Amino acid sequence: MSAKAISEQTGKEFLYKYISTKGAVQNKFRYAKLRPDTDWDLLVQEHPWLLTERLVVKPDQLIKRRGKLGLIGVNLDLNGVKEWLKPRLGLEMTVGRAKGVLKNFLIEPFVPHQQDEEFYVCIYAAREGDIVLFHHEGGVDVGDVDSKAQRFLVEVDGNLTEQNVIMHLLQHVTESRKSTLASFIVGLFKLYEELYFTYLEINPLVVTAAGIFVLDMAAKIDATADYICKSKWGDVEFPPPFGREAYPEEAYIADLDAKSGASLKLTILNPKGRIWTMVAGGGASVVYSDTICDLGGVDELANYGEYSGAPSEQQTYDYAKTILSLMTREQHPEGKILIIGGSIANFTNVAATFKGIVRAIKDYQTPLQNHNVSIFVRRGGPNYQEGLRVMGEVGKTTGIPIYVFGTETHMTAIVGMALGHRTIPDQPPMAAHTANFLLNASGSPSTPAPSRTASFSDSKPDDTNRTSISLKQNIPHGKATTLFSRHTKSIIWGMQTRAVQGMLDFDYVCSRDEPSVAAMVYPFTGDHKQKFYWGHKEILIPVYKNMADALKKHPEVDVLINFASLRSAYDSTVETMSFSQIRTIAIIAEGIPEALTRRLIKMADEKGVTIIGPATVGGIKPGCYKIGNTGGMLDNILASKLYRPGSVAYVSRSGGMSNELNNIISRTTDGVYEGVAIGGDRYPGSTFMDHVLRYQDTPGVKMIVVLGEIGGTEEYKICMGIKEGRITKPVVIWCIGTCATMFASEVQFGHAGACANENSETAIAKNQALRESGAIVPRNFDELGEVIKNVYDDLVAKGVIAPAQEVPPPTVPMDYSWARELGLIRKPASFMTSICDERGQELIYAGMPITEIFKEEMGLGGVLGLLWFQRRLPKHACHFIEMCLMVTADHGPAVSGAHNTIVCARAGKDLISSLTSGLLTIGDRFGGALDAAAKQFSKAFDSSLIAMDFVNKMKKEGKLIMGIGHRVKSINNPDMRVQILKDFVKQHFPATPLLDYALEVEKITTSKKPNLILNVDGFIGVAMVDLLRNCGAFTREEADEYVEIGALNGIFVLGRSMGFIGHYLDQKRLKQGLYRHPWDDISYVLPEHMTM
Repeated sequence: MSAKAISEQTGKEFLYKYISTKGAVQNKFRYAKLRPDTDWDLLVQEHPWLLTERLVVKPDQLIKRRGKLGLIGVNLDLNGVKEWLKPRLGLEMTVGRAKGVLKNFLIEPFVPHQQDEEFYVCIYAAREGDIVLFHHEGGVDVGDVDSKAQRFLVEVDGNLTEQNVIMHLLQHVTESRKSTLASFIVGLFKLYEELYFTYLEINPLVVTAAGIFVLDMAAKIDATADYICKSKWGDVEFPPPFGREAYPEEAYIADLDAKSGASLKLTILNPKGRIWTMVAGGGASVVYSDTICDLGGVDELANYGEYSGAPSEQQTYDYAKTILSLMTREQHPEGKILIIGGSIANFTNVAATFKGIVRAIKDYQTPLQNHNVSIFVRRGGPNYQEGLRVMGEVGKTTGIPIYVFGTETHMTAIVGMALGHRTIPDQPPMAAHTANFLLNASGSPSTPAPSRTASFSDSKPDDTNRTSISLKQNIPHGKATTLFSRHTKSIIWGMQTRAVQGMLDFDYVCSRDEPSVAAMVYPFTGDHKQKFYWGHKEILIPVYKNMADALKKHPEVDVLINFASLRSAYDSTVETMSFSQIRTIAIIAEGIPEALTRRLIKMADEKGVTIIGPATVGGIKPGCYKIGNTGGMLDNILASKLYRPGSVAYVSRSGGMSNELNNIISRTTDGVYEGVAIGGDRYPGSTFMDHVLRYQDTPGVKMIVVLGEIGGTEEYKICMGIKEGRITKPVVIWCIGTCATMFASEVQFGHAGACANENSETAIAKNQALRESGAIVPRNFDELGEVIKNVYDDLVAKGVIAPAQEVPPPTVPMDYSWARELGLIRKPASFMTSICDERGQELIYAGMPITEIFKEEMGLGGVLGLLWFQRRLPKHACHFIEMCLMVTADHGPAVSGAHNTIVCARAGKDLISSLTSGLLTIGDRFGGALDAAAKQFSKAFDSSLIAMDFVNKMKKEGKLIMGIGHRVKSINNPDMRVQILKDFVKQHFPATPLLDYALEVEKITTSKKPNLILNVDGFIGVAMVDLLRNCGAFTREEADEYVEIGALNGIFVLGRSMGFIGHYLDQKRLKQGLYRHPWDDISYVLPEHMTM
């Protein structure tokens, strides 16, 4: 959601910090926060004024009309405050229908003043601008300020001046106070704008000779503006409404939501409730809550929430396990119900999200059985058949009753089944996959012939053209009646290849002559071309770095689909509107601050541009054009007959519910003519009425369907349009959110705009008004399809609609990637890996999540064990590996590897080149003796050669014993690295037979020459063999295989890389120049005839 209420304390902190006004604001930051566990002595120590001043005390918990409720203690000393709090602090109280505990209080200095020194001021946002309310009488008894107060509209991008305030708001204020009040209100408005408030009320505002006092304050800020206001806001706490506790699970889901590109919401209404929901989609989640309440389940509804925007399997698992954990904490005598519902997804892979839910169900199998939980599932969308299949399978394997339904079942029918109002039907076998794509059997590379290019009841071309000319005059600001046609060309902002391919497949199946996507814009790459499919052949679509180049080269484009993120969508849309050829813009991003959206709306109105969104999936015009992911995969396009136009046009807020309307309309009528999802924000770029009027003026549209929503007043414009005769076509409309009035406390639904600020904005009030105006309003959402069918059948009976013969759609190939996802094909993988998987929510090393690795403090040795050996090694083994890395890290600049690295670094080469130069010297002569020593000693030991025979054999064969010998160290000057390792190995290894053998060899070799010691390479080599063979983690065959494939040399390579990097950085830090070897260190030995 966007507009979120903040505490009075937070609101006053913002005001005290940032307001700029002529009159001095008094009592800045003079308040004390009080909770049941507050230490009074410490509180007085921090706020000594509590002992010397008269005080006011009140709860700070988003409670309205505190004065009327007797919840403000006035003109008290500190003891009086304590007495006043005794019957209130920490005790439960009922406010309206909400029961809650009073636990957060503010204590402030009491301000003596007269009644005529109290004023009321409020600023709140509206679509056309911000409204300032002022009344010269404030306080507890201010009454109905909406009817009493003076008001002034500051239009979007407008300024509020002191002259405006004095002229329009302060008519009833004495001259002596006008200047002070005008300056304060202007300063307050600037604060409101700069900190992205959406609502700011002060009552009373007191103005005395001593200055300005802000006594009581209520405020909301636009939470989506956090990325703009973070430096001023800091970490804002958004308290829950009174009567609803803040649960840690809600905070956990909110944190998941903040870290995800998807949407994850959870509100706990009644933790002891019997009915729990896990619904996909912001609009669908409201519909399910409505249906549960409509069927009498309001008192048992435990939660409201939704997941949408293609969450990953892991994210869905985390969300599902939170719900399952909550619902299996307390028994219910009738058992419990879990409704896993949703509309038909546009782009979410249903199977992937359901796999996350299935994992959670398996984890909670026993608690679910113990709590007698029944699960009802209904879903549609990409790969939904596979999702329903795995859901059905988990029911069979766990014994949990799970009832699974797809798009053949009305969306909310499962609620009636769950609550015993409907019979649970025998479930038909589900299709194994989404395989309704059709293959082109003709082999023709050309676009197939059109199946049907006009709706059943379109006027003849001449009539259509003549009508559109005259009716365009009714569309305000020069906006077009027809947004899309079979020739519409668009630009896509963002590298959204999946959405573009979906549009091209839609174009192909609609028999368009050319693709609807002319180009893409992506600022983060240079100009290039991107490959896509047109039917079964490949085509190239240009990608430009900036919008100007794209539009210059594609003058036929008049639509932009903007997939930019919430942070850049505003700027990219503003830039696009500077080009007059663009007439329609769809903004997909959710979370654009409302103030920025209103600026876009104003600019679009001035330029005659239609905006669809923000926070939308877009829209679709069957047979012509679709925006991005609208309508889902091709199987849904075909099932809902969106490849050709019908006679019914619809407008909805929700993207997911728009796809559900596609399904409902295709099953009950001849299909969709056009459908638009205007988006869930409070101020969508275009409104219900904008599109209803377009449909009214479009001859091919014979009836209109609107899915309205709680919040806002746009639906009342449809009432007026019907009453005034501007809308004459049948309008079937239902406003979702009827459950809101049944909840004891305010619930913010999934869409930012789905919140009623007054009774007229409730869904119930809207539905009643629409019904009275002459719109066709069903009794509930369950009846929507039936009502649509009745209206359609009536139009057919009257001859308004003449159903045409259905023609099969053209064929289109299925993408290879999707066919593989559905399990229709198989292909050998190019690579195989068994050590790491980065595809899920978190990185996994050899089956172990990265969080667990850190939780168990496995260290570098433990990670190396997982990635090199695919298993957890004993603690002593991990520690030994880390010691090996430490002792092999470096051996000075003179050795060949370090020397090469230094020479490379001084030649100006980069880190990777210099490191590689050093690593290439590692072999049997330098560093690579670990493998060779391990193999030589192992072979001798395993052959039962005694140490003396081994030494003699190697001497006879003229071979060096690898791992024996050192240039500097000797038996008299031992290598401390070897000694450190030897002490550890002897103390911690369970057995060291090969090391003991090597030490016997060392005794023989050092007796001949003192420097023929077991060096660090040889020691690590034989000790690693002992580790692999005797630590208990490997079989003998596995241990020998790791030695054979070179794993031991990897330890030297990894360790010495640290030193080589150190030498590189050292040379760069010392700014050493190009190295040239001195002549006097080179012996020039040339053939004699060359020197003559």
